[in-house]
Amino acid sequence: MVKSKGKVSSTARALGEYLKEQRISAQLSLRQLADQAGVSNPYLSQIERGLRKPSAEVLQQIAKALRISAEQLYVRAGILNPEDGVGGSVELAVLGDTKLTERQKQSLLDVYASFLALNNRPVESPQTDES
Repeated sequence: MVKSKGKVSSTARALGEYLKEQRISAQLSLRQLADQAGVSNPYLSQIERGLRKPSAEVLQQIAKALRISAEQLYVRAGILNPEDGVGGSVELAVLGDTKLTERQKQSLLDVYASFLALNNRPVESPQTDES
């Protein structure tokens, strides 16, 4: 599923702003959070500025370092849809599978999202030529 560039950057920007707010309220410097999350300082800075969209794994590491819910970050990043129900969802099962690579996880999530979108399209009734 390909997202428009504008939507990805606005989602990434909103996520970055939220992460920065959480970091400041946790009284952590950018460097401290980067160290605790196991990511580089420049990479975390790019995430906070909305220039990079982190993987689910990186979000999980950041959530752990900030002591906040990873699922909350997944929703803000657009990985999970809150309307689908968070508990026991397909997305969480895929994201939690340690046997899959990040690329495989993203591919599965994209396919799943496309199926959901296809199933949610309105069904058109067949046209008849009765006049």
